[in-house]
Amino acid sequence: MDDIIQDSTPMEQSHMVKYQDTHIDAEYVKWIAELKHRYRSAQVKAAVKVNAEKLLFNWLLGRDLVQKRAEERWGVGVVEQVSLDLKREFPNEKGFSTSNMWYMKKWYLFYTQGGSHILRQAEKELQRLENQFDTKIHQAGGEMSAEKIHQIGGEFPLPFVLVPWRHHVEIITTCKSVEEALFYIGKTIEQGLSRAALINILKAHLYEHQGKIVNNFSDHLPEVHSHLVQEVLKENYDFGFATVEHYSYEERELEEALTRDVTNLLLEMGTGFAFIGRQKELIVDGRSRKIDLLFYHIRLRCYIVCELKARSFEPEFVGKLNYYVSAVDELLKTNDDNPTIGLLVCSDMNKTDVQWSFRGITTPMGVATYNNIRIKDALPSQEQLAERVRLLQKELQETKRLIDNREKQENEF
Repeated sequence: MDDIIQDSTPMEQSHMVKYQDTHIDAEYVKWIAELKHRYRSAQVKAAVKVNAEKLLFNWLLGRDLVQKRAEERWGVGVVEQVSLDLKREFPNEKGFSTSNMWYMKKWYLFYTQGGSHILRQAEKELQRLENQFDTKIHQAGGEMSAEKIHQIGGEFPLPFVLVPWRHHVEIITTCKSVEEALFYIGKTIEQGLSRAALINILKAHLYEHQGKIVNNFSDHLPEVHSHLVQEVLKENYDFGFATVEHYSYEERELEEALTRDVTNLLLEMGTGFAFIGRQKELIVDGRSRKIDLLFYHIRLRCYIVCELKARSFEPEFVGKLNYYVSAVDELLKTNDDNPTIGLLVCSDMNKTDVQWSFRGITTPMGVATYNNIRIKDALPSQEQLAERVRLLQKELQETKRLIDNREKQENEF
């Protein structure tokens, strides 16, 4: 018997179709693949729009709890009562727990305490996020949300619709200011951060370290690109994953220690960094020149030349970095790449020295520091640990012998 599939349509009686009745060719396969992709895309868009509507609902519920002075008006148990009433009405819906209700209130208060002026103070950053993610906001039902937002006084920030609810909860329970919260809102949208990834950068205090590197980017890069570069580069790098042999070490040893674990190096550098190489050779008029570390940043679409110095900043370091950046621009950069960025990482620096060193330099560059490099000398060797264990065992045996002798004497007495 032939294998069959049953095909039914809403308007016609079901009938049997034989496999032989269908001619499947490459064009059909391509069309089916397009249909599947189109449907998955529709599913994602629908989910995003549902998320946007739920976020707006959460915001309005938090606002109601605040503006209606619900606890004063209906008693201290009103939040629990609202939770019960909503769960009773919508038993299959999640998100109506009492704790979630409190988070909704806290969410609204975090951004509007003392009136909506707090958000107005951050209006420039909100506007930047809206402009940067305008298409995504529109796909998330931005027009419909904008109409509703206008009806409720325009207080709900549109970029919020692109961030899942639990991400919002993590942000408001960790951040100390609206500016800091908006920084993580932007990072979540830009990089599509999972909740776990967001928690990691919150724990790493990324806001405190990024955007504060001593630099000349605003003088030599377009405003938008300068802003992005300052977000990407840190003022200090934690090299705690790397170990050198002695307290007194050279740049070459530092490079080797860092590149033994490229995975952790890239994690510390930040999202978007691709490692091109260590001691990357460039041939300039027949002479070999070598860059300490060379990266390419995917989102910035540019090379980043990194020079390491295992000592405090000196003004002459800037001249050498300037040369390497110029060489990369001439030899590696293509027309599709943005201008190469110079990054100098020192053990310490004086900001005035750095800023004066930038005068007359047209190359975009920044100077950062590093810390927490581990020293092997500071750790006991395997032989030392074995000797410590041997001495400890000897001490325990002697202690046991003394205790046994004492008990024996007491029994004899």
